[in-house]
Amino acid sequence: MVQKSVQLSTGYQIPVAGLGTWQSPEGVIGKVVKTALDTGYRHLDCAQGYGNEAEIGDALEEYYKTSSLKREDIFITSKVWNTCHSYERCCQSVEDILHRFKTNYIDLVLIHWPHGFQEGGELFPRVGDQIQYSDVDYLETWKALEKKVEEGKIRSIGLSNFNIAQIQRVIDNGKIKPVALEVEAHLYFQQKELRKFCQENNIVFIAYSPLGSPGSTGFWRQAHSEVNVLKDPIVLNLSKKYQKSPAQIILRWELQNNILIIPKSTNEARLQENFDLFDFNISGDDMKQLDQ
Repeated sequence: MVQKSVQLSTGYQIPVAGLGTWQSPEGVIGKVVKTALDTGYRHLDCAQGYGNEAEIGDALEEYYKTSSLKREDIFITSKVWNTCHSYERCCQSVEDILHRFKTNYIDLVLIHWPHGFQEGGELFPRVGDQIQYSDVDYLETWKALEKKVEEGKIRSIGLSNFNIAQIQRVIDNGKIKPVALEVEAHLYFQQKELRKFCQENNIVFIAYSPLGSPGSTGFWRQAHSEVNVLKDPIVLNLSKKYQKSPAQIILRWELQNNILIIPKSTNEARLQENFDLFDFNISGDDMKQLDQ
């Protein structure tokens, strides 16, 4: 299966279908990454906050030794966590990411969230049940990422979980424009206004939880726990019509709407299924059904 890519505003190519690595447990994710690469995946969506980058880096190091693939064949995304929003901590965070992946550059680094946490050792610093936030402006974080781009440590930079006003603020105050936005999006949470804004500003739109978070993760899912987009009647009808799984119908709808996807699975059959999306097209009329 031929993987497809789109061009970022920096000129680099990003594969349209990647592997999400959030909540992939330690001791498992290394094998999953190798299986995904064997399947044809070339984009790994990672983050400092996921706690598994070191294992992924070890898996990649081993994989390069036995595969024809090299570092430049893999697109790696990482994210700066909330406890690293200050200029100094962000710069160090990027160095730590490079060390974990055993590489001298990262393809794409995102600010994971627009709000910072109190800097220290804990990913979620708390006093009692209360998260301790910081007052560091994410524009400071952005300036640190711009510095790392200038140093050649990062090829492209972008945002995650930012809204339109926050993205516009980065555009208005930064030297480098965000190339990508990663947010939760799927058939039941289509983010049309945000997608339109990104299209108008040449920002690639990347969907996490692209299958509606059936594992009860993601904010939309937590608010609609009784709903499963994979069982939607329209999706099921189209699944029969196209002889594709419900997941493939949903993921193909996203690709045809210029949404990049990073579905997550640790199951080999699901990994293959989530990648076999490039041998069919959903008709215009059927796309309209799904758009609604």
